[in-house]
Amino acid sequence: MRGRTRVRWALGALVAAVLPLAACTSGAGAAGAGVLSSSWGDPQNPLEPSNTNEVQGGKVLDMIFRGLKRYDPRTGRAENMLAERIDTTDSRTYTITVKGGWRFSNGEPVTARSFVDAWNYGASLRNNQKNAYFFGYIEGYDKVHPDSGKQTADTLSGLKVTGPRTFTVTLGQKFSTFPDTLGYAAFAPLPRAFFTHHEAWLDKPVGNGPYTVESYTKGAQMYLRKWDGYPGPDKARNAGVTLMVYTDSNTAYTDVLAGNLDLADDIPAGQLKNVASDLDGRYINTPAGILQTLAFPYYDKAWNTDGARKVRTGLSMAIDRAQITKTLFRDTRTPATDWTSPVLGTAGGYQAGLCGTACEYRPAEAKKLIQEGGGLPGGQVRITYNADTGSHKEWVDAVCNSINNALGDDRACVGNPVGTFADFRGQISRHRMPGPFRAGWQMDYPLIQNFLQPLYYTDASSNDGKWSNKRFDQLVDRANAETDRKTAIRLFQQAEGVVRDNMAAVPLWYQNGSAGYSDRLHHVALNPFSVPVYDEIEVG
Repeated sequence: MRGRTRVRWALGALVAAVLPLAACTSGAGAAGAGVLSSSWGDPQNPLEPSNTNEVQGGKVLDMIFRGLKRYDPRTGRAENMLAERIDTTDSRTYTITVKGGWRFSNGEPVTARSFVDAWNYGASLRNNQKNAYFFGYIEGYDKVHPDSGKQTADTLSGLKVTGPRTFTVTLGQKFSTFPDTLGYAAFAPLPRAFFTHHEAWLDKPVGNGPYTVESYTKGAQMYLRKWDGYPGPDKARNAGVTLMVYTDSNTAYTDVLAGNLDLADDIPAGQLKNVASDLDGRYINTPAGILQTLAFPYYDKAWNTDGARKVRTGLSMAIDRAQITKTLFRDTRTPATDWTSPVLGTAGGYQAGLCGTACEYRPAEAKKLIQEGGGLPGGQVRITYNADTGSHKEWVDAVCNSINNALGDDRACVGNPVGTFADFRGQISRHRMPGPFRAGWQMDYPLIQNFLQPLYYTDASSNDGKWSNKRFDQLVDRANAETDRKTAIRLFQQAEGVVRDNMAAVPLWYQNGSAGYSDRLHHVALNPFSVPVYDEIEVG
């Protein structure tokens, strides 16, 4: 249902790690009074909404675009933005009415065709867009983006413009929560200038959000100015934002302390012990829709047996999550007790404690389960991770130490570093993992479905370990087809129970968003995706 090119959050966020370091901005803002400066990394790809699937580019799209829905920056709830109405009688065909009065910053009106043309562009195989699979639910996707061979249609048969502000969307199967996905950037509208003057648009993207891109110097900075003509209710409260490229989060942190940078939205682990006192209360540590797990190679028969299920559960019980998150991450991570995220809330499907004792540190039971399961495949667990960025080595070593202590064997678990992220992903794609491997997930939209279907459904886009379970698939299909939201969530939770009973992946911890800022800024907050809510920040 989804494509196979998705780069997940924990991977896409690494883009900034390979870029030149920018010159520092001044505390007064890089483009005048009322402008704030913030740490950033160059986007991986041009800022086409359907081609941006990493954090740094996503920050810009959140500033220059508004879609049919917007996720509330406090609750994450999907709320109508440009959608006046989204109607359906069968959870398969949706009639969408776009609000009047909206324009792009170049003066073009936002119409139904602005969405339909953008979605057709994003879905087309010939345009090679990384987010193409988001349109995979729409009827006709197999024709415009086939798994093999050339596309046989230019547009999705499930999209029809029915009026200046109305269009219909017909899905290939029922999907009751489809409207809630429409706040994701891939579904943003595009002006005609995107198609008629494409290269010029790529040089200076034109959107319909509260900011406009004024200038961009790759490897240095991007300046976004407040758009005074923005018609939405969430107008920018500052004059603009200068995004400064940093390759080292420690340097960004130091610049905040020195007054050379206003906002750093990634506090390095080594500074966590000092950040509260260093910044005198100007430190944010809030939950985000991010989950870290250990995935398994189910294409290796040794990990895909009834006995291996006990081994996987035993490994989960051998990990002292509370100790690791407290000592290594200093409470910027929270031990996971399910396979979603607390930011969903109970209404969104989060069930605290769903994992039960399997996610508690019980070394004696862990050792017994692993023995009953036939022991560790090959006699040793090798946790694979990329070593070129982040603190992956530290936490993998901590997890292995915990497992070794539980099993009374200092060689039971070892880290298996891969030099680069590209090589790491290459080995995963070629199904070369010798054992458990690190997997991170940042939600695309705040639904329990997004934490389950892409990762565990048979042959799903991000099911890197190739786990497959018919009962799970059936429950997901039933949940998607259910028109009552509460019933759908209950079915998704039953599907999550199947993940638990099989320990399809070991949940480790929920990750918080963190940021530090200068005394020039007020009303600084991170949204549930761990991105600063730039339009709410006041300067002065």
